Amino acid sequence: MPSPGPPRTPAGDVVYNAFSAACPTREILTVISGKWVTLTLIALAGGAVRYGQLANRIGGVSHKMLTQTLRTLEAHGLVERTVTPTIPVTVDYSLTELGASLVPVVQAIKTWAETNVHRVRAVKSTYEPPPGGGAETAELVSARLTAAHG
Repeated sequence: MPSPGPPRTPAGDVVYNAFSAACPTREILTVISGKWVTLTLIALAGGAVRYGQLANRIGGVSHKMLTQTLRTLEAHGLVERTVTPTIPVTVDYSLTELGASLVPVVQAIKTWAETNVHRVRAVKSTYEPPPGGGAETAELVSARLTAAHG
């Protein structure tokens, strides 16, 4: 008997679950979760720009990282690269419809980070890692429970 395949909605669409190790959405999450991706998408939200303009807009990004980010976004259908045969050749980058649909999400993350950076840094500055680097073994847990109820 053939396997039933992935779960589907009543309309027949595949239902994805990113918590599943085999789910292809994990690739997408990996692509869109980087800081350079977030900043590149937001920088392109205003319309097509040339590489140099984009590099200037995104402070601190190396040419290697920006090129890699743009290629990844283009390969995943989020950014479009347009070459105009001029002398010298002109290359513009712009968001695709799919890329533009992601901008509100990454813009919200950027805004959250800008709004809460002081709070996160304050907590981080007082954080002390648990003894043993956080690797709670059964022996450590047992010793703590014995000491607490002892």
